[in-house]
Amino acid sequence: MSLRAAITGVHGYVPDYVLTNAELERMVETNDEWITTRTGIKERRILKGESQGTSVLATEAVRGLLEKTGTSPKDIDLVICATVTPDYMFPSTANLVCTNLGIPSICSFDLLAACSGFIYALTTGAQFIESGRYKKVIVIGADKMSSIIDYEDRTTCVLFGDGAGAVLLEPTTENLGVIDFMLHSDGSGGDYLMMKGGGSVYPASHETVDKRMHFIKQEGPQVFKFAVTNMADAAAAIMERNNLTGDDVEWLVPHQANKRIIDATAKRMGIGEEKVMLNIQKYGNTTAGTIPLCLFDYEKQLKKGDDLVLAAFGGGFTWGAMYVRWAI
Repeated sequence: MSLRAAITGVHGYVPDYVLTNAELERMVETNDEWITTRTGIKERRILKGESQGTSVLATEAVRGLLEKTGTSPKDIDLVICATVTPDYMFPSTANLVCTNLGIPSICSFDLLAACSGFIYALTTGAQFIESGRYKKVIVIGADKMSSIIDYEDRTTCVLFGDGAGAVLLEPTTENLGVIDFMLHSDGSGGDYLMMKGGGSVYPASHETVDKRMHFIKQEGPQVFKFAVTNMADAAAAIMERNNLTGDDVEWLVPHQANKRIIDATAKRMGIGEEKVMLNIQKYGNTTAGTIPLCLFDYEKQLKKGDDLVLAAFGGGFTWGAMYVRWAI
């Protein structure tokens, strides 16, 4: 009998500090009406304090997940952390989370696919479950976006926040769990949304710091055009391949980048706004953290057997969609 990877637990974590649109108005030339109309964002969470990296967010999300599901750290077989803001180039953030929580010397690694990272990581984790190799896999989406945001750039600083979510994957022989997925990338779009400094092409130097190359830069109109088209296309394609209609889908779980992109995706899928998970107004774009945070926020509204479509678009460019039947 074939195995599927089922989500058997979900938990999220956001830091306490709330950065509101009103506060941003005092930092850069912007205003609440402009931000809300164009993005749907009212506030975002920021991780404050010295030596506080993405692993802090990820650790708390996984700690809550283990406690909620009654899972011992010693029973975990694999940890994958999707992030574009690792604590360090190495060791990986996943390694640090394992050490923080007493998860023994298992396989753990980071995966970088920008805002599509959680879908990429969930797909990867599901393969280990379906092969029969592992029985308990934790998949994390976590980013401290405030660490790479230029708060003098009004085009990007209004968009992003910090947060993390994590899910537990376990095998099932029921008709539940990760049913289908499709992942895409197009490196030719990388110039429109990227961070130039810090890699092997432009390693850190006085020049790269002076030129503010260690912050996100994006060409908003180009990114918006690609995101609206590709995220909606991927969601529609996964539905078509699985003979799903708008009536069949209980929830769209979209990456929380921009309310207009989310609305366009829902319209293309033929589903109403009452079926769309939305928390961008509270957290902004937490990159790899948005989809698991949505699942966590809406967990009480989910029922076993609900058909979900997860969809994301991110820098790289990367994008994709996943068909999941809720198992809890």
